[in-house]
Amino acid sequence: MDFNYIETLVTRCKDNDERAKEKLAEEFGQLIYNISKRTFIDGYNSYDIIQECYQSLFKSISMYNLDKHRFVAYATNAIKNNMNDLIKRIKTRSSTEGNNALSLHDNFEKDIPSQEISPETSLCEMCDYEDLRLALKNLTKDEKELIDFVFFKNYTVLDYAHIKNMCYSTAIVRKKNILRKIHNNISFYY
Repeated sequence: MDFNYIETLVTRCKDNDERAKEKLAEEFGQLIYNISKRTFIDGYNSYDIIQECYQSLFKSISMYNLDKHRFVAYATNAIKNNMNDLIKRIKTRSSTEGNNALSLHDNFEKDIPSQEISPETSLCEMCDYEDLRLALKNLTKDEKELIDFVFFKNYTVLDYAHIKNMCYSTAIVRKKNILRKIHNNISFYY
């Protein structure tokens, strides 16, 4: 592949030159064919995969910065990444749709998770909450503040470090020590 020629074609493609798009498609044809030959996607035939590759190629034209002068690498990565994303999406979708998600037998009600909470589960959760509450009572005011800030208010440890004007690593160590203290207090009850 002549990289300068490809860059010229891409520049012309950005100016909506249809002939340049055809030439660019021809230049990438062998690469796309090789990628499609090595790719299997459930529900797609080879022509579908080739079509997806060409769509990635043309999308990469619109996204490409002409100042970079590395279109071949940019487009190749875009095509490969699109194929990987497509494989992941199909794999995820196949587990929630179709035969993998369908249960056809007489007692399929047993497969449906119950919305009711059993008395045992409820009692265990109450005990866990009580143990946690007691463990939190044994913390100092500063320790409670950090736990509240990170776990109940959903801020990050980095935010806490900025607010308290401390080093991030110090805040991390402090959080680990507090969690260890809580764990030890809960373990003490058992």
